[in-house]
Order: sequence, then structure tokens, then C-alpha cells
Amino acid sequence: MKFVDSAKISVKAGDGGRGCVSFRREKFVPKGGPDGGDGGRGGHVYLRANRQLATLLDFKYRKSYIADRGAHGLGARKTGRDGGDIIIGVPCGTVVRNAATGEVMCDMVVDGQEVQIAKGGRGGQGNQHFATATRQAPRFAQPGEKGDEFELEMELKLMADVGLVGFPNAGKSTLISVLSAARPKIADYPFTTLVPNLGIVRYEEYKSFVMADIPGIIEGAAEGRGLGIQFLRHIERTKILLIMVSSDSEDIAAEYATLLNELEKFEPALLLKPRLAVITKMDIAPEDFVVPELDAAIRVIPISSVAGHGLKALKDELWKQVSLQNQQPLENAGN
Repeated sequence: MKFVDSAKISVKAGDGGRGCVSFRREKFVPKGGPDGGDGGRGGHVYLRANRQLATLLDFKYRKSYIADRGAHGLGARKTGRDGGDIIIGVPCGTVVRNAATGEVMCDMVVDGQEVQIAKGGRGGQGNQHFATATRQAPRFAQPGEKGDEFELEMELKLMADVGLVGFPNAGKSTLISVLSAARPKIADYPFTTLVPNLGIVRYEEYKSFVMADIPGIIEGAAEGRGLGIQFLRHIERTKILLIMVSSDSEDIAAEYATLLNELEKFEPALLLKPRLAVITKMDIAPEDFVVPELDAAIRVIPISSVAGHGLKALKDELWKQVSLQNQQPLENAGN
């Protein structure tokens, strides 16, 4: 399945039906008076978050969503049928903006969350409503109101507990493939991972958390170098950052500082998230390798995904941090 994390669509709520101009006609009732019914309202357009969806791919093929208009009113005070509503499913983590103004219209975070994004037009009133003592036979009715119409820009930010952050070939894909059932492409050249990958990591019995493998970051990513900022947005929704640096790096401390600097330039709030540091590929590290202290407040865990060394300690620490974040109020559990 192709991963698509941005899309632009148009939505149009249904117009309201016209009110009816009608007069009651019965035998022996020559002047029965106005009895025109009201028009039905136009259909609304809703967005609904669905955790079963993982991409905005569908919106690359269908760009327009139009709800039904309301039926026109009828005689004998009959109200027209309401237009059918449209419900559009989107992945959890989708931010929806008004393309014309840039205003955020909704942020679809929780599975099942439903938002009315475009309101259907109200049906017009029939001529029965306009009869007065001095105007007993009104020959006019209201037209239906127009339904809302918007161009929407949608941006998907993956919802994950742990986000893997590192330079290309830091071992992110290998780690997620070992800890979960995810099977990302793994090769010995930079930028093997071109799209984010999600994996469910099982922990002990009946426990699990979601890990996201983000395509590699390089110095200058926040300005558009490499794969640029197109995937940095996915790090915003993760609860914990796992900063990964390979043991064969020429300067581990400098690489770690560069990664933090790119995150800060993209969004300073990212540095406020809990984070761990991991030194990967310890199976190829020299015997006299010393694990550096990268940050006084951050735990550094050496691992080898290939040999399986350090993975138990890493999972223990990640579960501990995920559990702490899950206890936080929803608004503070991640942006």
C-alpha cells in the first residue's frame, strides 16, 4: 500500500430545497388558502477518524465530495425530504485546514471522532408561512439556502508511542523489524526508508506500544535537504523520541547534537518530549568502545539489533516511559 500523508479535496454540503407555492383546493372550498410545504435541508458533510486507515491515499483518486440537496416542498403542507449526509473516513492524526485561509478546522485524533465539516443549507419556507390578515394568498415562497463549500487541505501526522529518529543507516529499520512484525526495506545505502513505517511492539503479556520508523534525517533537513521536512511532521505526534546513533559514527556526540538541532529548528516543542538515546550496531563496535554520555538527563542504551543485545533493556525502558505518558492528561500526552 502506497503511503500518502497529504491531500487536497473539495467538499460541498447539499443546498436546501425550495419552499412550495400551493393553495388548498377541495370541492366546496373555493378559497382554501395557502398550503405550500417547506423544502428539506441539504445533506451535511462529516469527517470521522478511523484507526483502521493509515494513509490518505484514497483522496488522491477522489477529489470531490458532494452531499445531496434537499427535496423541494410540496402542496398539502408536505415538507421535502432532507438530503443524505456524507461521512468521510480519515486516519487518526489527520489535521484538516481550510485551503483558502489556512485555518485549522479540525484535528482528528481519537478513533470514532466525528466532526461536521460542512453544513447543509436550510430548506426554504412554503407560502403557508407568509399568510397574514391582509395578505391571505401569498404567491411566493423562500428558496433553499446554499450549503457550505470548502477546499480542504489534509495532513496526516502518524500517531505513535515511540518515534525513531536518526541519520540514514542508523539502524532504525532493522530495530523496528526485530521488535515488531513490520517489514521495512533494509539495505546498506542511505535513505533506504522513503516512507514512515509503523510497528506494534509486544511487551510481556497483553501489553504493546506503537513504534514509528521515520525516514532518515540529515543536517539541514529543516531547510529542505535530503528528504526535507516532509516526514518531520510525523515526529510531532509521538509521545517519546528514540534518538539513534550508530557506533561506527565518526563523532557520536556531534551526530546526536545535530539531530536535536534539526528537531529544534523544525519545532522547538519537540525537545520537550521525553527521549532516550540508543547506540546501535554494537556488534561491530571495537572491544574498547566506551558508551558516551550524550546528555546528563538522558539514558543511553547500547544495543545490537542483529545480535539481540540490549533489546530487553530497551523495551523495558520504553514501556516504562510509555506508561508514564499514558497517565498524562490527553492534552499533555503529545502534540
